[in-house]
Amino acid sequence: MRAIVVSEPGGPEVLSWSEVPDPQPGPGEVLVDVRATAVNRADLLQRQGHYPPPPGASEYLGLECSGVISALGAGVDGWAVGQQVCALLAGGGYAERVAVPVGQLLPVPDGVDLVDAAALPEVASTVWSNVVQVARLAAGETLLVHGGGSGIGTFAIQLGAALGATVVATARAAKHDRLRALGAAHLIDYREQDFVEEVRRVTSDAGADVILDIMGASYLGRNVAALAYDGRLVTIGMQGGRKGELDLGALLAKRGTVAATALRSRPLEQKSAIVRGVREQVWPLVEACRIRPVIDRRMPISEAADAHRLVESSDHVGKVLLTVD
Repeated sequence: MRAIVVSEPGGPEVLSWSEVPDPQPGPGEVLVDVRATAVNRADLLQRQGHYPPPPGASEYLGLECSGVISALGAGVDGWAVGQQVCALLAGGGYAERVAVPVGQLLPVPDGVDLVDAAALPEVASTVWSNVVQVARLAAGETLLVHGGGSGIGTFAIQLGAALGATVVATARAAKHDRLRALGAAHLIDYREQDFVEEVRRVTSDAGADVILDIMGASYLGRNVAALAYDGRLVTIGMQGGRKGELDLGALLAKRGTVAATALRSRPLEQKSAIVRGVREQVWPLVEACRIRPVIDRRMPISEAADAHRLVESSDHVGKVLLTVD
């Protein structure tokens, strides 16, 4: 088969579409012929040499895919060759074929195109596990989503709105109209506005009950300031750095909670449990058109380098997909 290979850590130019050995499904795995994958920021970090795959995972980029099952490993029940699926991966999506643990498979939701389904597994699993499982977002609460125009952000806006929360999102002003159409009640231009002041203004000084943060260190203090009493801050990214100063007095005064999670490195049983939760609680919302995959564009997988440049620029809204013929 062919896959995107990283010749050495570096910029997008190190990516090449090359022949590599075919994967084989082991016990409890299925082989999927890939129709599409999606570009995630973790892929950019891995390309740069900063985010190696966990032990035993494919060395190739790609944390999700959609496609058709072409073979079943030993002990696999409930799935069939020829079935259309999408999958959460620890790696290997930038390829013509990938072996997937059966617990990380999802059926393509009714009403969703097979290629577009590649935009769902990673964001659905990340957002649901953090906003619902960890932060326990409830109807009537306020959810602040940082990076509202990203794949994570566009999904979080929709899920928050579907759960009955008031969603506030930070994003470039040029993206506001599209995010408002997804369900964001209030938009903040992080380049021109202080998000703490704006959150206080739109909540009548109450603050955000849940904050989904991709920035990390650079936003830590301001996120605590923006929290409501009994608020929950969940950090899932470090685009603003790894180390920040936390005022424990301010957090204590808010009776606040700070959590940080990663998905890729979780044990198989934890990822399988998250995927089951997504299928049970999120897929019905997708099939009812209350949540839809947000696709900025589709690009041939041979143009992966240009796709990486686009995601690095942050000029996209939603997911950038790589299609495989």
